[in-house]
Amino acid sequence: MRIILLIFILLSVLPTAASAATPGEVEVGDFLREATLRGFNGKTNTFADFKGKPLLINVWASWCGPCRSEMGSLERLAKRYNGKEFNVIGVSTDDYSDRAEAFIKQTGITFDNFLDSKLMLENMLGANTIPLTILVDAEGRVLQKARGSYEWDSPEIIEAIGKIFRLKLKQETL
Repeated sequence: MRIILLIFILLSVLPTAASAATPGEVEVGDFLREATLRGFNGKTNTFADFKGKPLLINVWASWCGPCRSEMGSLERLAKRYNGKEFNVIGVSTDDYSDRAEAFIKQTGITFDNFLDSKLMLENMLGANTIPLTILVDAEGRVLQKARGSYEWDSPEIIEAIGKIFRLKLKQETL
């Protein structure tokens, strides 16, 4: 667990490594561009709707094993902090919306999830590999991108998120 924390903390203080950028990718330090988010719950949002609080965006797909394995911890994180200290949303890159929707229902995910069927969000967020989690400040500036699967509700990761968002997050259990 300490190795995961060390990697996450290093990711938060080191500049993003040079990697093959996706077309139109918003880099760490830049602001998200406005985009329409089509929700599985029928709602349509934009990134502007989430301004005012920090935002954690998780890019995933129903066929992605690491994405599936971290989803429970993201749900627990969202239940603890969503709409309070920060917001949590998911962006599915599934080609077939019915598969993503079935996964959401099967796992009981309650935080807002959106479908990126045209790769616009995938490219803008830099999701050339998934899972990808992007931490965005209250004004829409990308603070950090974390590639790979994590236990998002572990005390160490919650502490790291708090440092990145500059929040003092309570460590309470559900």
